Amino acid sequence: MMLKGLKGLFMFFVIMTFVVGCSNDEDTSEVTTEDGLTITTSFSVLADMIENVVGERGSVEYIVPIGEEPHEYEPVPSNFARVSDSDVFYINGLGLEEWLEKIVSNVSDTPIVELSEGVEEIPLVGEDEPDPHGWLSPKNGEMYVENLLNDLIERDPDGEEIYRENAEAYLADLSELDSWITEQIDSIPEEHKVIIVSENAFKYFGKDYGFQTEGIWEINSHEEGTSQQINRIIDLVSDSGIPAVFVESTVDQRYMEMVAENSGVEIAGEVFTDAIGEEGSGAETYIDMIRHNVEVFVDGLASN
Repeated sequence: MMLKGLKGLFMFFVIMTFVVGCSNDEDTSEVTTEDGLTITTSFSVLADMIENVVGERGSVEYIVPIGEEPHEYEPVPSNFARVSDSDVFYINGLGLEEWLEKIVSNVSDTPIVELSEGVEEIPLVGEDEPDPHGWLSPKNGEMYVENLLNDLIERDPDGEEIYRENAEAYLADLSELDSWITEQIDSIPEEHKVIIVSENAFKYFGKDYGFQTEGIWEINSHEEGTSQQINRIIDLVSDSGIPAVFVESTVDQRYMEMVAENSGVEIAGEVFTDAIGEEGSGAETYIDMIRHNVEVFVDGLASN
């Protein structure tokens, strides 16, 4: 509770700093769409999707740096200035940026648009709130793109032809990715189709492609890594006979290392969940990160 209080206090000062800074800023020029839209989004995965549809029609920036958690990212005043100077702020929704959304709405008139609208929600285990990781299934990714396209056309009708052409090409790539995934996972025995990571983030992917998914905890904002949570996963791995577990690029790996050591299985590789990869990672785009994840799952789970 103390941590939440401190975070709330920090946010208060962030807002006040932003408001004071804006009141002293003599440049009050409005954003125009003459040269395309100025777009801000919450994190890198959405930014890559948006860039594929917007193309050269606008500029796209994101708030949460690669390597940091969108669940608990603590914004700085420049983040709010960036949103305030944008034509639109695209977010994932499903509760992922709920606290950030509330703060932004208090300091900016920039419209906030959720790209996950229409996704069939999967609840967090033991919770009433939805799991926010809809983007981890490219089937949902196609829905994100459709939502984005509709909003872009409404916001910038002059760019409709460009947006439609770009979206059509990108949706074709996502459809091809979906087919490729189905082919790749066919090599995994049914009894091995269990994805175990620290944060149980692959529910939507699991639902769409036939995997059971488990995590030490449900979502990183509730991260605990207690002995009871770790022992549950150790027992699950030992009893199921699955050959591998996985770690995430944005999560402390020590918890899963304990699981691997005590269950006698290997960590088969690193997967990407809440951010695309850094330059040179092979997961620098949304499509690349999904392909990378599937390849890691297949390498780890297809073995006998």
